[in-house]
Formats: sequence, C-alpha cells, structure tokens
Amino acid sequence: MTTQFKADLEHVNLTVTDPNATAGWMETVFGWRIRWQGPIDRGAYAVHVGTDQRYIALFSVQDSPTQAAPRYRTPGAMNHLAVVVPDLEATEDAIRSVGFAPHHHAEYAPGRRLYFIDDQNIEYEVVSYAP
Repeated sequence: MTTQFKADLEHVNLTVTDPNATAGWMETVFGWRIRWQGPIDRGAYAVHVGTDQRYIALFSVQDSPTQAAPRYRTPGAMNHLAVVVPDLEATEDAIRSVGFAPHHHAEYAPGRRLYFIDDQNIEYEVVSYAP
C-alpha cells in the first residue's frame, strides 16, 4: 500500500539544558526566530525556534526530572541534525562567532558540507547546494 501524499517534516524535539540559550545561538547562526516559548505539561519548558514552516522544539524539564519520560531527559540522543543554508562560508563564520568549532568539511555531489557539535553535544550537519 502506498500513500497518495508525501509527508513533510514540521518539527524536531530536542532535549537541552537551556532552551533560551540554544535558541539564541540558532537565531544567530541560522537566522531563525523564536516562534513560541513557555511552560508545557509536567514541569517542562520549551522554545520553538525556526521558520514559519518548520522549527525545532527545544525542550527542558525544569521542575522534576522524574516526571518526564527518560528519553526527554537525555540531551543529544540522536546522530545529527542537517540544515540547508544558502552560504556555507557565512554560516561557518556565524558558527565560529558563537563559539563552536566546525569540523569535517567535505564536497559531494551536488553540494558542500561541514559539521559542528554544540554545547549540548548535538552534532549538526550544515549543507549548501549553492553553486
């Protein structure tokens, strides 16, 4: 059975220790904006940062860590998150400006990429398909 439509990714939820700080560097590096922020159920707090179409939910348990499922208490529980940018060099400068060190620069058909690890031990792949 095949579906008659293609799904579109709306958001990713990441557990971080300080959602506001992470959103701050994402605004600087990726040019995103905070779409929403505030308390959510079970003593947690979230900041949604991204574009009008897609965002990252930055999640943090504020009150009692025992109230959230274990996966919501483990920062960086994935391989990496990829972001497409129009200008890899300008983005690399922005990454350095917030204190992160880009590594593993590579060219591949049809684009170029680099990686960096943030202060939550989350790895990001930054890709540019610009000529």
